[in-house]
Amino acid sequence: MAKPVRKKTRAVEARARSNERVKKSKLQYTSWSSVELEDLNPLLQRQFVVGQNIMLARVLLKKGCIVPLHSHHNEQLTYILEGALKFWIDGKEIVVNAGEVLMIPAHMPHKAEALADTVDLDVFNPPREDWINKTDHYLRGGK
Repeated sequence: MAKPVRKKTRAVEARARSNERVKKSKLQYTSWSSVELEDLNPLLQRQFVVGQNIMLARVLLKKGCIVPLHSHHNEQLTYILEGALKFWIDGKEIVVNAGEVLMIPAHMPHKAEALADTVDLDVFNPPREDWINKTDHYLRGGK
């Protein structure tokens, strides 16, 4: 008999946490010029805005910049505004040009190279905690 009560209690607790997150959500309106531009290495900069369950990042890559092979539990949408990125993903090489979108499922290893100076918008669900906490050493050249 104790198990059904425990399940119900967990469900109630989960609902309470979800309601608390919703209460903490707030409207955000900003300009990229007001968001910190973070230098990760000489060829890579980024900015990001974080919501409760989503993150939007503006990533600036100089030609030749390599994003090392990595994976994460976050779904990722990559939209190229300017330039082009070559991805090594799922046993394929895919070039994503300006105006094109790549959807990367959670846990799928991928690597990228900037074929030109590139401006990319990345959307992550959930937000990248390693980026927020600055523990993304694979991008920082071991910093």
